[in-house]
Order: sequence, then structure tokens, then C-alpha cells
Amino acid sequence: MGTGRAAAALSDSPLSAGENDAGAGGAKKIHPLGKSPVLEDNGYVLAESGAILEYLQETWDSGGLLKPQGIDDKLQYRFWLHYAEGSLMPLLLMKLVFASLGKPPVPFGVRSLGSLLGKGIQKTWLDPQLATHARFIDDHLAARPWFAGERLSMADIQMSFPVMALLARGGMHDLVHIEAWRQRVEQRPAWQRAIERGGPFTLPGA
Repeated sequence: MGTGRAAAALSDSPLSAGENDAGAGGAKKIHPLGKSPVLEDNGYVLAESGAILEYLQETWDSGGLLKPQGIDDKLQYRFWLHYAEGSLMPLLLMKLVFASLGKPPVPFGVRSLGSLLGKGIQKTWLDPQLATHARFIDDHLAARPWFAGERLSMADIQMSFPVMALLARGGMHDLVHIEAWRQRVEQRPAWQRAIERGGPFTLPGA
């Protein structure tokens, strides 16, 4: 279960999402880049999580329940929608790549070197970067229950995958406010509905 299906459940949108078919080429049948998630709705085809979430909010959230109205909360909303893929996800992707340098499909003869290189980069640069971002997020959530204020918004849906990936892979500890946020997310009926529709929340390479 990924961003698109979670957002679909929250907005009660009758959409078709191509996330789970991407590995078999299903997403490429919907979008030429074969990206995942992919949203097909009312004749429109969208890729990129941020674009999908903004479309769902503007199209299906007529009551404005998933977008804050106050100026400060709107700024936070916009920031976290872009931060997720612009700042946090690239680091998590690098974590996945460097952690895999000592494993297939890396050629057997260079796996030992790849493993040493990957571990060195993670220890000296990547893990400290992730720790900085984790503390930044945890401090932000210390002052509010949701990323954009007092109510859940599309910013929380956008941040759900990278935050849970951070908790799973970053080797972080004492992130009490992030953990509390995750519990709030997972306790919501909409989240549980998304799990039922799209299957368990899974991380690539996990």
C-alpha cells in the first residue's frame, strides 16, 4: 500500500491506481514513464505523488478537510508536500542503493569492495544526514499533531511513506513525536481501509 491508495481511501475517490502493477509493466500501460504511483481519474492520468495528492484534494475534497485554511498552516502544508520528495526521499533512495552494493546484482568479484564503499558513505555522510532530517521532523511534530497543524492533511499522506521508511531504515532512536504521529496515522479508519484495499505497507528492498 502506497501514497496513491492511502490518499484514495482518505478522499473516497473512485479512482484506478497502478501502484501494485508497476513491477509487471502495468503502470507503463497507464503512463509512458511507467512511474508508480499512477492515478487515472476522469480521463486524466497523473504520475508523481505530490501532483496526485494535490489533484485529489482539489477534485474530491470539496469540503477542504484535507487542506488547511490558515496562512501558517498553508505554508507548512506546501513545504511538506515538496519536502518529502525533494529532500527526504533522495536520501532514503541513496540509503537503499548504498546498502545494496555488497549484494546481487552487483558482480560477485566487486561485492566486498562495494560493501565497504557503501558502509563507508553511509557512516560518514548519509546516516548523519538522515539523523539531521529525522530530528528536524521530530522537532516539528513536537509542536503539532499533524504536519500542517491540528488536522490531518494531504501533507501527512505525502510524508507517510518517507517517514515510515526513515523509521525502518535510518537506525534512528528516541523519535517520540514521529512515533506518536505514526500511531495516529495507523489508527485512522481511512488508513486501515487503505491497507484492506491495497495490501500491507511495504518498503522496496525490505
